[in-house]
Amino acid sequence: MKRILFNLFLLFASLAANAMPADYNVRDYGAKGDGTSLDHLAINKAIEAAVAAGGGRVVLPSGTYLCGSIRLKSNVELHLTPGATILAAPASMKAYDESEVFGAPEYQDGGHTYFHNSLIWAEGQQNVSITGRGRIDGEGLTKRDTEKGGNVQGGSIGTGDKAIALKQCRNVTIRDITIFRGGHFAIIITGCEIGTIDNVTIDTNRDGIDIDCCKYFTVSNTKVNTPNDDAIVLKSSYALKKPVLCEHILITNCIVTGYKLGTFLDGTYVPEKVNWVCGRIKLGTESNGGYRNITISNCSCMWSSGLAFEVVDQGRMENIVVDNISLSHVHHYPIYITTGRRNRGPKERTDISSARDISINNVIADDCDSLAGIIVTGMPGTPIRNVSLSNIRIQYRGGGKKVEKSYREQADNYPEPRWAGPTPAYGLFARHVDGLRVHNVQFELMRPDERPDIILEDVVNAEGFK
Repeated sequence: MKRILFNLFLLFASLAANAMPADYNVRDYGAKGDGTSLDHLAINKAIEAAVAAGGGRVVLPSGTYLCGSIRLKSNVELHLTPGATILAAPASMKAYDESEVFGAPEYQDGGHTYFHNSLIWAEGQQNVSITGRGRIDGEGLTKRDTEKGGNVQGGSIGTGDKAIALKQCRNVTIRDITIFRGGHFAIIITGCEIGTIDNVTIDTNRDGIDIDCCKYFTVSNTKVNTPNDDAIVLKSSYALKKPVLCEHILITNCIVTGYKLGTFLDGTYVPEKVNWVCGRIKLGTESNGGYRNITISNCSCMWSSGLAFEVVDQGRMENIVVDNISLSHVHHYPIYITTGRRNRGPKERTDISSARDISINNVIADDCDSLAGIIVTGMPGTPIRNVSLSNIRIQYRGGGKKVEKSYREQADNYPEPRWAGPTPAYGLFARHVDGLRVHNVQFELMRPDERPDIILEDVVNAEGFK
């Protein structure tokens, strides 16, 4: 009997071992990891070997791997061990793939249009993962948004501009890695379904994480430092050549900051000079399809711009829930909800941007810029509907002067409070809203302000105001 049990044990152990995906060490395929030899060709060979075997884990041991484009494929996990760094090659080495041909009018920026000219990219793949305690350093990537189909305008063919770019993939996991200097986008995910970004640390020179036209994604336990642009952004561009909703997204337990580049990773945490925007959790601006069923919870923002919810390209924004947010040292505004008619899409479209059913609860903000209070602005004849603000406490710097002229409609402009000028109320300004409910919303001034705390214009069905 013991012999039979032992043989069964060996059989099950063998079956379990065979079921485990194999590891593919990139050094076995020629990678040097010395920081000077181009290693992406060897890494791509390891990926192809894993694909040929039905999938596996491509492992980068400790070392610095100078790379151009790495092409991630189905059923492959790219694993960066502690001490491993993928270093983006400079443009002069012409190591990046050329951008694909888009073949349609480009209503969105080049960074949302082209993906193959990236450090790590995948298109149309499934079960793709990037994991491990290693680092991606995009030193050789450009942060400019000037891509023009196979080229970066003013640069050479093969210039890289994004650290990780995934398009139309399914079952995506990005976990535990660190990204430094991610180029135009540290992570951009477009048209993908079912995915997780967890325990990732990003300290970058443009956008942190952009999730565009995706569904069923979770961003959790992630830290994003973006002193020059947005941190975690949901978008709905025309990159898929049609309007596509970004929906069923959860952003939770994340930290967003606007410290000087590199000081989040080195631990010195130096506040950056205020740019037109920094840090920020945002929906927009690209919004051809819009956003639906979005939850943002348990997030902390430091030295960043406020929360922004913008639909201006004929999409719709609905069923948005925000809960348990702390904001400290807030640039320009604490909360911004707006619709507009920039209409960055085909001219034959007749849709009108719309927003409804937005609930923001349990927010504490200190040291907020005196430029603007909470802003909720729809459009004449198309109000924002059903907005609830509850358990919110905001401390403003104050010092604002009385605003004599009417607050400018954003209309077809890029929606940004800084360019609209000071709001006529320091605490809450709402215009073109049907259904605005407030409960336990408190404002505090660090110094006197000449403006009233609340102004409502063309607002009906308001509740909770004295």
